[in-house]
Amino acid sequence: MKRTTISLIAVATALAAVTGIASLTSPDGDAAPQNKAAARLPVERSSLMCPAPSTSELAETLYTSFTPAAGEGAGAGGGAEKPTAELRPSASVLADTDAAPAKDDKDADADKDADGEKEAGDSAAAARKPAPDKPVVVLEAPGKPVAADADGGEAPALVGTATGALAPGWTAQQTTTVPAGGGRGLLGVSCTAPDTDFWFPAASLAERRQDYVHLTNPDDTSAVADIELYGKDGELKSTLSEGITVPPGGTVPVLLSTLTADKADDVTVHVTTRTGRVGAVVRSADETDGSDWLAASADPAGTAVLPGIPADATSVQLVAFAPGQEDADLKVQLAGPTGTITPAGFEKLRVKSGMTAMIDLKDVTRGEAGTLVLSPAEKGRETPVVAALRVVRGKGEKKEVAFIPAAAPVGARATVADNRDKGSFLSLTAPGKAAQVKVSVSAGTRGGTAAVKTYTVKAGTTLTITAPVPEGLRGTFALTVQTVSGGPVHASRMLEVPDDGIPMFTVQNLSDDRGTVSVPVAEQDLSVLDD
Repeated sequence: MKRTTISLIAVATALAAVTGIASLTSPDGDAAPQNKAAARLPVERSSLMCPAPSTSELAETLYTSFTPAAGEGAGAGGGAEKPTAELRPSASVLADTDAAPAKDDKDADADKDADGEKEAGDSAAAARKPAPDKPVVVLEAPGKPVAADADGGEAPALVGTATGALAPGWTAQQTTTVPAGGGRGLLGVSCTAPDTDFWFPAASLAERRQDYVHLTNPDDTSAVADIELYGKDGELKSTLSEGITVPPGGTVPVLLSTLTADKADDVTVHVTTRTGRVGAVVRSADETDGSDWLAASADPAGTAVLPGIPADATSVQLVAFAPGQEDADLKVQLAGPTGTITPAGFEKLRVKSGMTAMIDLKDVTRGEAGTLVLSPAEKGRETPVVAALRVVRGKGEKKEVAFIPAAAPVGARATVADNRDKGSFLSLTAPGKAAQVKVSVSAGTRGGTAAVKTYTVKAGTTLTITAPVPEGLRGTFALTVQTVSGGPVHASRMLEVPDDGIPMFTVQNLSDDRGTVSVPVAEQDLSVLDD
């Protein structure tokens, strides 16, 4: 028998085998279903990054880590034999300094500002203060938060990964109290997931402000980031904001005022990556008003919802930016406990393309907590914008600042950690249709019983509640919000810790935790065997 004949027989046999397998694996011998919707399955891996908390020796930082139980909106993840969720010191503070990027003398001289904050790439500093490569926070099971603390100004940025059943909905909170000094305040931030694009309205280059953007790289290869600054007249000139290298597993804080010679009271910061991905957040310190973290705004959209302005706010400043090619004409409304109103004198806001706009809303809430809603002034003409609020409580020398960026909807589920028996408040806003939400509180880090309550949020209103507290609470607890029915809900949590008459507070948005991912349905296709 010729070799050609043998080859043809072999091919025919292989085709018969593949066809047989296809018929056996298709139910009842029918063809695989066509156009079947993709399944939503729990994610199997999550990454989070927490920035270096403070440079003050008086700083006290609490880290809290939590993953909702499998029954709270998503199933358990798989893929890992033993699930893990750990936050470790960033590589930039480890004893191994060979991985730190080299700097020339000019860069080294510019690293240190008046407060002594340094870029993470300073290998000499890392060598003097090596940090052990061991986890700072270790979560062992869903449904129960864990906490760890750190004191002083040398606590590092943290990089973390969760796998298996601990990955879906994993969240971590970093809360720092600084009682005195230039960085005084309660600084809170939900540790960020890595991305390639971030917008930060409400940053500043004013002389009284020191704003740093912290870039953290969770991956094993370097990331390269660009930073653009936009003021009221457009993009600010800069020669140092392009090609910023963030080493593998490392973090780099960048003082915004070193990127440009221009001064601007209100700027929008745009962080993008050329290669890799980073977590990004801005730390803002004001000489008179205190300090806090400014998280990224929700993605540019025609409507922006900024939830949870406290009832006793003494100053509210709105900063917005239009990143597209068209100007944005926006209607400004306040959703309060009984309905939506238009603040007198602030009915509309025009945001020119590529320029940062600011309006001082003063004490817009007038004793009632609410949510600011920006929407197109003309129906059918939606121009994407990003936005954030700078909110001040208190007066005179007893003032404290926090930021509220535009929030994406809660979606299926959203969680915030580090809630306490006193001073935790939840704001729920339904800007369109009425909605019903389920609020779950976990057990405490050191004891307590989980509980669930259901709330109805009327259309066009903001419902502000004192966060439910687990019975027998010891330590801090996590709070999970799920949309049960109705329209989109936007939410935030305010945490207040008064100190010596100063109403210290911080606000974190609750947005969909993306605990599930769409997985396309695979189908058998014998056409791949065609020549």
